Amino acid sequence: MKNKLSRKAEDYMEAIFNVSQRKGYARIKDISKELGVQPPSVVEMVKKLSNGDYVDYKRYEGVFLTPKGEEVGRVVKDRHDTLKAFLIFIGVPEKLADKDACTMEHHLHSKTVEQVKNLVRFIDEGPANPEWLGHFETFCDTGEHQCNKMNEIRRAKSEQRSKAARHITATE
Repeated sequence: MKNKLSRKAEDYMEAIFNVSQRKGYARIKDISKELGVQPPSVVEMVKKLSNGDYVDYKRYEGVFLTPKGEEVGRVVKDRHDTLKAFLIFIGVPEKLADKDACTMEHHLHSKTVEQVKNLVRFIDEGPANPEWLGHFETFCDTGEHQCNKMNEIRRAKSEQRSKAARHITATE
């Protein structure tokens, strides 16, 4: 996104994008409901976004994204969805993940979001229950890394084999 919008403006762009995707258009009352703000606040921001060539606002017809506005809305929504999916993967409850993703989406560098998106895709496209994800859940519950336990078990077995081998060599 070449033109830097405020966090608030990005939230409006995402809301307009979401409503438009569902209904094919967005009205002031739809945006108001989506964001939980009063209609006069929506009208004020829509006028600013219209001046920036992000939306076309026709008072009795609705709010329509321009190509520039659609790109911004799509990018902000993609960032939000990516971060929310990541937070859910690491065990954050969905409602909190949605709220935190909304905060994070405005502050992370695009390269950071891209890498998080790659990780989410990697997890999503991998096996249904990857072993390491189970290890992470165990770690969250117990504070202990399961791999450390496995290494201790392997080390103990290796020591037992070494003792047995020394014993066999000593008795020959």
